Amino acid sequence: MKPRIIVCGLERTGYKIFRLLRQQGAFVVGIHHKPISGEAAGDVIIGSLCAAATLTAAGIQEAHTLVIAGAEDELNLSIMMQARVLNPHIRVINRLYNTNLGERLDKTLTDHLSMSVVGLAAPLFTFAALGNQAIGQIKLYDQTWPIQEVYIDESHPWLGRQLSDLWEDPTRMPIYYLPLEGEMNLISAVLSGQELKIGDRLIIGIQPRIRPIRRSLIKKFLKILTSLRQFQQHGQSVVVGAIVLMVVILTATLTYMSTELSLSVVDALYFSVGMITGAGGNDQVVENAPNSIKLFTVVIMLVGAVVIGIWYAMLTDFVLGSRFKQFWDVARVPQRHHYIVCGLSGIGNRIVQQLHSTGHEVVAIETDSNNRYINSVRGLGIPVIQGDASFRTILQTSNVNTAAAVLTVTNNDATNLEIALKAKGLAPKIPVIVHYADPDFAGMAKQVFDFEAVLSSAELAAPAFAAAALGGRILGNGITADKLWVAFATLITPSHPFCHKLVKDIAMSANCVPLYMERNSQRVQGWDLLTTYLNEGDVLYLTMPANRLYLLWRDERCSTQV
Repeated sequence: MKPRIIVCGLERTGYKIFRLLRQQGAFVVGIHHKPISGEAAGDVIIGSLCAAATLTAAGIQEAHTLVIAGAEDELNLSIMMQARVLNPHIRVINRLYNTNLGERLDKTLTDHLSMSVVGLAAPLFTFAALGNQAIGQIKLYDQTWPIQEVYIDESHPWLGRQLSDLWEDPTRMPIYYLPLEGEMNLISAVLSGQELKIGDRLIIGIQPRIRPIRRSLIKKFLKILTSLRQFQQHGQSVVVGAIVLMVVILTATLTYMSTELSLSVVDALYFSVGMITGAGGNDQVVENAPNSIKLFTVVIMLVGAVVIGIWYAMLTDFVLGSRFKQFWDVARVPQRHHYIVCGLSGIGNRIVQQLHSTGHEVVAIETDSNNRYINSVRGLGIPVIQGDASFRTILQTSNVNTAAAVLTVTNNDATNLEIALKAKGLAPKIPVIVHYADPDFAGMAKQVFDFEAVLSSAELAAPAFAAAALGGRILGNGITADKLWVAFATLITPSHPFCHKLVKDIAMSANCVPLYMERNSQRVQGWDLLTTYLNEGDVLYLTMPANRLYLLWRDERCSTQV
């Protein structure tokens, strides 16, 4: 019998997970703090999410897996602890924003898997910015690969090509096959020499390319020189103060030179600077001077004290405050082919890091100077422009006209749309990727405004939570033709249903797709994988429909691993 799964917290992400699990045929019960229109009382339990009575009413003692999908870490932790008190052996999929805490809990507690909506969704935003129309992601060979759905039409270059030709390509890994007519497992199609026909669909994992990071000191110096025009905006007050100070010093110097004091240029300058700055000078110079010179000296001392005080304050604020950082950031903005991330939210921070780690130049725009991610992003050498990205001048400062793409990922949907529309107005040909929290309206926004991509974190992350609830630690997932498929690694134990069986026989009987296998720290893939017998200790990486994962459900809870 399929295990009972409880989804606790049916907001945007939680309700999407709940519906996906039910769609895949799982025995699922929801818990929410208020009734949901269209849902029967037996399917959704109403009450306090962390109350023992509510969890008991949902059948926590008999449940196999608890998915905690709320948006608040504190509440999710309370639910987890209450659930473990009621059922110490229940498997917990916990949504946590604090990834460091999540990793610690995973190491401390058995059968606890923490997942982050931000961490799951951010790679798909990155792939969209890079031009990949990804429907999902998968972790292979210590890299995150974008997953694309390929539709074979009349003009597709793969039309008439045998699937076996794609099996050995190390940069494109076939994951799932959906023929237009009938049903055929991918491995069966590969072994039988099946040709791709019009209307067939193929799910492919694309190996990401990492660009080498070039660090040229000459290039950086030239970039600073070409961006010095931005100094006028950030350092204008300091320059004006310095000019006023120089005028005061020059006036005093010329005055002392033109009198009967018989001072040289150097002596007059030395006395003027010392008197104005308070550093000291030869006071005997004016002791025997006329009263008019003494009065002039008094006025210059007072004026100089005011000017030097104000200028010192402005200089200190510029160097030690935020103005110098702003100038330095603006001076380092790339001239072209860079990615502009508007909003250092949690997902924005992840996108910036991923683009940077793959060798792309990035610029971040953030309104809040106290944002928690600004210092960490600057620590990577990435310029951060402080300002409102919906303003034309801020976008122009980021060189939006020559950018590779713009991503609007603030925490406000209306702000994201405003920034995206402004960016399109300034640079109509630049791809714009928009974050829209409400999954029901994300597709509408893309259709109405014709953006390159409008993505919802809840929509992107929910399948991964559902897949994890159905079968262990998931390496990747996707939805095709309303079918949820998952990629995972399974450790072959003596009681494993795949132990001592031929990989190609497993693939055809279980409707799964073997990706590669690890044996004694060596990797086996391609045609060699299909003719290999699985032994104890092997780790098989594979994909299969989520509704068939029950074939691997056994009393051994440690059968799957990353």
